[in-house]
Amino acid sequence: METRPYVPWEMMNNFMIDVFKAYGVPEEDAKICADVLLESDRRGIESHGCNRFKPIYIDRIVKGTLLPKTDLEIIKETPTTVVMDAHDGMGMVAAHAMMEKLIRKAKEYGMAGGAIRNSTHYGIAGYWSDMAVKEGLIGVTGTNARPSIAPTFGVENMLGTNPLTFSLPTDEEFPFCLDCATSIVQRGKIEYYARIGKETPEGMIVTHDGSVVKDSSQILKMLVDGTAALAPLGGGPSDEMCGYKGYGYASVVEILSSALAGGEFMKALSGVDENGKPRMYHLGHFFFVVDPEAFMGLDTFKKIAGDICRQLRNSKKAIGYDRIYTAGEKEYLVWQERKDKGVPVSEAVQKELVAMRDAHNLPYKFPFEV
Repeated sequence: METRPYVPWEMMNNFMIDVFKAYGVPEEDAKICADVLLESDRRGIESHGCNRFKPIYIDRIVKGTLLPKTDLEIIKETPTTVVMDAHDGMGMVAAHAMMEKLIRKAKEYGMAGGAIRNSTHYGIAGYWSDMAVKEGLIGVTGTNARPSIAPTFGVENMLGTNPLTFSLPTDEEFPFCLDCATSIVQRGKIEYYARIGKETPEGMIVTHDGSVVKDSSQILKMLVDGTAALAPLGGGPSDEMCGYKGYGYASVVEILSSALAGGEFMKALSGVDENGKPRMYHLGHFFFVVDPEAFMGLDTFKKIAGDICRQLRNSKKAIGYDRIYTAGEKEYLVWQERKDKGVPVSEAVQKELVAMRDAHNLPYKFPFEV
């Protein structure tokens, strides 16, 4: 049962927009960024929602590793492709502009693909693939990130958590949306654990000396100093649990995110220079959009996709389980539960909201304040 206080969606949205604007983000860009962050909370992906508002976006603007004004440049464009340079601006703004272009192109030509270089964190990947679904299209995206994952048989953090994300339209109330990292756990989840004082389960990281560490705050420090890394999907450091599959998919995302746009990769994305001082992240993202009408039609696609999902959910359950889910279903259910309540906020986030409000004399009184 949820015990944290809720902040109404509209209040949180308006507050985030006002704070972004206070730090130099143009209003229309701030609206995009706030919506992406809140979409995470709507889906229950709290590692990427308001929990990350201050530490990943506001703090980086203050630090100078994220520019509040996004100066997009088209490097190359064809009827079906686009390459952009985000020039270290808001990754969410760059991704939004890219998807708008690709959606138009895919509707005209059946398929379209794009890549962005010199970008920053673009929020949950599923937001961008779902932009395609809302237009009756298939969306695929991925992004590299600061090094976190160790390769199979290794212990050094080399690859980002690198999500490989697909959104597929169905004839149900929600699309099929697979949005997950290629590590066992994403870095943001460990950040979330640290903020609420929860241990990270054993087996999610590998350490240089083989020790078991579960303290989430300590793990975050070890990821930064390089004495620990996230295990790829399947596990590590050995290949006994087939962690080479997660390692392989993380590598695919790393290559597509950097090579398509001629951008930087792996250690160059750490956010610090050789002297340990902050520098731009220079992340890369890739996007593909497909129009089912160019194949056997949208209705046919949605019906078959829905039938597959329904048959999976109706298959025989394991002992002790009474329900099977398909990708995107749990997130849809979270939204049904939260849509009339608002965003649940932890004590740590409450303090951040109040501090940002007071720093800029913004006219908000949150429900958790007595």
